[in-house]
Formats: sequence, structure tokens, C-alpha cells
Amino acid sequence: MTRQASRRGVLAGVGIAALSAGCLGRTRNIAGRGRSSQLTLEINAPPADRDPNAIRIARHLAENLEAVGIEARINTLGHTDLRRKVLINHNFDVYVGQFREAEPFDPDAMYGFTHSQFVAESGWQNPFGFADINGVDERLASQRRLDGTERREAVAELQRDLGDLQPFTVVAFPDPLTAVREDRFENWTNRQPLSVGGLLGLERADAAAGAGSETESEEGTADGNESDGNESDGNETDDGLIDDNPLADDDGEAGDAATLRLVTTDERITQNWNPIAAEYRRYGTFTSLLYDRLVLVDDGEVIPWLAADWEPVGDAGVEISLRETDWHDGEPVTAADVEFTYEFLQDTSMGTAESAIPTPTFRGRVSAVESATAIDEATVRLTFDGVNEPVGVRALQVPILPKHVWEERTGMATIAGLEFDAETTEAVVTNNEDPVGSGPLRFVEAAPEESVAFERNAGHFVVRTAEESGSDSDASDPLAGVPERFRGKPAFDRLEIEVMGSDVAAVQAVGDGRADATVSNLGPDSVPRIGREADARLVTGQSGGFYHVGYNTRRAPLSNPRFRTVLASLIDKRTLVDTAFDGYADPAASPLAATPEWVPTDLLWEGGETDPLHPFVGEPGSLDVETARDRLREAGYRFDEDGRLLASGT
Repeated sequence: MTRQASRRGVLAGVGIAALSAGCLGRTRNIAGRGRSSQLTLEINAPPADRDPNAIRIARHLAENLEAVGIEARINTLGHTDLRRKVLINHNFDVYVGQFREAEPFDPDAMYGFTHSQFVAESGWQNPFGFADINGVDERLASQRRLDGTERREAVAELQRDLGDLQPFTVVAFPDPLTAVREDRFENWTNRQPLSVGGLLGLERADAAAGAGSETESEEGTADGNESDGNESDGNETDDGLIDDNPLADDDGEAGDAATLRLVTTDERITQNWNPIAAEYRRYGTFTSLLYDRLVLVDDGEVIPWLAADWEPVGDAGVEISLRETDWHDGEPVTAADVEFTYEFLQDTSMGTAESAIPTPTFRGRVSAVESATAIDEATVRLTFDGVNEPVGVRALQVPILPKHVWEERTGMATIAGLEFDAETTEAVVTNNEDPVGSGPLRFVEAAPEESVAFERNAGHFVVRTAEESGSDSDASDPLAGVPERFRGKPAFDRLEIEVMGSDVAAVQAVGDGRADATVSNLGPDSVPRIGREADARLVTGQSGGFYHVGYNTRRAPLSNPRFRTVLASLIDKRTLVDTAFDGYADPAASPLAATPEWVPTDLLWEGGETDPLHPFVGEPGSLDVETARDRLREAGYRFDEDGRLLASGT
């Protein structure tokens, strides 16, 4: 097939400003509505060294788009730039990304992701600009208020509606792949080894031998200085420490046995610790260790965390008693901080902007809370918007922020070198240098794009040993409700994370004893390397985070659901799982496939070769080009004599 000149060539005369946008909507408008040219779609994805799965999906889609006559361009961006482009500036055609939750998630996770209330808001909430007021919005609202069979039916219809309208196409749920070694730390869970619960559940491998007591390692940390147990004596030359670690001391040592050493290919954790920033959010493990939440959910268990206890008040309220603890700067955590947090997450401008500017990442959760009121220093009352218990529990899982720090960040963002197409506040885009949280870890130092170090917060309630907690009775135990596996934790005094250039290098560091585990999800290409390392093992689990192709429904022809469903049928999910993921993933049609009890039988993949919703056009590995073109014609689109899909008239 002879290809027409690229869009850049066709529009060469319209000016460099138009070309710099690089996206379908802007260039079409400038070129003129009546002008016929080949339809071009830009597919945004992170580069291969940052996310090999995403770029393989992007290449697969681009190849099939080209085959049916749509010019496809892949634009690789770092995670930060990609998320800012998609989630804040909304300047994209198509993107490949992963919706991440630390566990297989409750259906209410779809509220923030697809409700039209969030169409105009920056952040993960509805990045597609998608609106279906009488269908999806109604299902999302009703599932929040229903229980039992009624909620299950509403969730089933919600999934069918999203499947029919395709604001995004679910591709696959990858198996989290992590390389760990167990000579220094044990209890790596197969479920989520790098979750908050996974890291807090670790045990020192030498604990049985009595090497290093917890109480000794806590001394000297309250004022922010490193404990004696974290310092190297300069004689540890062959214990596998990272010789070139920029956090090492003058003798090149990185720490002793009380230091947990992790490696990652994602440099964001070394330069940004903002728990509410859209462009930096992944699972939020490390910000969740810096910033406490009212409750922690671990393996389905709801654990009172910063909230010591709660009791119902009236029909829709709950009164929460807080544990006694301090912020990392020594100020006490109070109910006023909790009240501020819920108001702030709903409007980070705190009323100073013409319209509310909510947090990018937790807007869906806090929308379930009507009001937060401090009753006294240690008691706060939350009033919910008539939601059911699972939605209420999700609303309690937001990072509690210190009012005295964040109330200074309500002004409009004016950061040198950064351009924002949508109005946003400093709070949303700040790197949050020198973070002040209340969690069991506190920030120590970082070398941007190279490494970061945290230390055990000796003043945190969970760090206190059972003996320090007083009586075993729940009535007087300040750690009431905290499982035994978390008491006196974490088992390490210091946590260091180093950035590596590739998955293979990260696995090699674990195998050589220079690290205890990898952080970022490994690509399947690294699995054979793990098998060759005698002291490393592969940990896999189940993830709630699905890879998907997202469409900017603000722009034609992506605004047409019929066009989007045809694009969905161009994605050969089974072949992608076998090739791109090397079998370490499950293809899916529903965003809730990780919790199959919520998925209606007509949307379950159930191991077959065929997508139950929008089957691939062709046989596995082979696209039926003519059938795909016929579907585009049926949807009202035209081809020129060379088989190129025309952009005009869409």
C-alpha cells in the first residue's frame, strides 16, 4: 500500500506552532474542516526501558492501525511527562498506561476513573473526557448506595456500559514480577511483596540469632539523625553492599544488616514525594509509608491505623478517635489535620480559585465524604454521602496531610519550565521536597534520579514494641487493632532505593547481593535471569492494575464510540499476553477482572482465545484487514483509492 505524505508534510504550511501540538484535534482544526487528509493518531507510551509492556502494546496497535489505513505515530515519554500530558493537560489522542491499585480493587475504583463529574478535572479521574450521564454516571452513583445482589447487578451493568462505550480498552492484568533474596530479610509475601503490608511484615533473617535489638536501633532517630545501627564501621568489604551508591559513606559502604536495599528502574521516587500528584503516582507504597491513612487494608483486612477506633453517629456519620502520634517535624497530629485533609483534597485552592481544584488522585474517594469536622484535638467526625460500607472504607484510605505545611500550597502553580494547560495549584505539582508526614518511615536524603534513603520513625505508634504499649487489653492498648505482624516494625532501620538502568541490571544487583529486592514490576525478559541467580527467587502475585489503551473522547473521531469499538477489535490481547508479556498476564475485557466475583459471566474471559466483548478481527496473530475496514465503513468512515482512512467528514 502506498502511503500518503505524513500529516506533518501535508500541513507544513500551517506554521510550527500548530505542528508542535502533535495531536489530532489541534492540527485538524487549523487545517480546515473541509480538507481531506489521512487520519493520524498519536499513541503516547513510556519508553521500553521504563515499561516494556506498554511500548509493546503501543507498537502492536500502531501496526494494526497502519494496516487498516490509519497513520499511527508512537510518541515515547517518561512517566512524568506522559502523565502530565494525559492527566493534567489532556493533550493526547491515545495513550497506553496501567491503572494501578495495590490490591484487586472494589468496583468503586471506577467512580473516579469514569464519572463525568471528573471530566474537566486534572488527574486520574476520567482522563478520557468521557461522559455518559444517563448510563455510566447513574450506575456509578447507584453502586455506591446499594448492597448485596442489587449492588452486584448495578456493577454488572456498569461493566457492560463501559464495554459498549469503550472510553478505554482493557488489555491485560499483568502478574507482578519481583526478584527477592532472603538471606537478610524474610517473609516476602507472594501477594504484594512491595506493598505497605508486605514491607512492614518483613522479618530480619538474623532475628532468631539475636543480632540487633529493635530498641537499640530506635535510639537516636527521634531528632532525625541516623541511628548507630545504620552506620558502617568501614570493615564490611564483602557483604554485597552497593559500592557506587551515592548515599554510601566516605568509605563506600551503603549500610549494615539493618538496611533494606531496593533497586528500581523508576527514578520518580528519588525526586518527588508528593502523595497527591497525578504524574508521579503508582501504587503509592512509599508515600503511604511516609503519610499515614486512617485505615490500612492488607489482604482484605481493614486495620485501624491512624484511626484508633470509630463508632457510628446518626445515619451517615462516623466519629473517629485518633492515635497519639507526631508529624516528622515534631508537631502533634490532630483532628484539625484530618478535617483540613478532606477539605483540601476536594479543593486544593481552599476556595481561592474561581472553581474547585481537587486532588488528582483521591478525588473519587473524598467525594463520598460530605463533611469532616474536628470535635476535639483527637476526635474527628466524618459525614458520608449515603454510601455503602466498602465505599466508606475506601474514603478512609487517603493520606492525612499536616495542615501547617499544605495550607501554604493553595496558590496557582507557577513552576519555572513547566507548562500547564489547565488551572492547577502548587499542591498538585510540587515535588514536596523534605516531606513531613506521620508514617513509620521518614525521609532522610536523596540524589535525584540516582537514589533515596528513608529511616525508621521511632516515634510512630506502630514502631513501639508490645512492652512499650502497656497492657494487653484493647481498652488501654494504644496499638489496639494493629496486627501482631506489624507491631514493632519495620524490621529495618533504614530503607535505601537505588535507580538502575534496566530490569536486567536490577535483577543482577539482587543476585549479586547488592540489593534485597526489586521495586518496579519486572518485564518478562528478566525472568530467565532470576532463574540463573542462585540467591534470588521470583515472587509473583495478583495485581488489580490493568494495562489499557485510553482514548481522548474530547476529539473526533475518538469521540465516536463506534470508532472506539473498532479500535478495540484491532487489539489482539491473547497474542499480546503470549508475546509481549511472555504469558505473565491474563487478557481481560473488564476492568474488574482481577476480582472475578464482580464480573458477569458474559464478560469473563475464562481462558478462551476470544475476547467476550470485542473479539479481535482475525485469527490470533493475524489481522483480517478487510473485515476491519468494512467495520469502519459501517461506522460511517471513508477510505481513499489507496486505502487510507480519511480524517475529513468524521
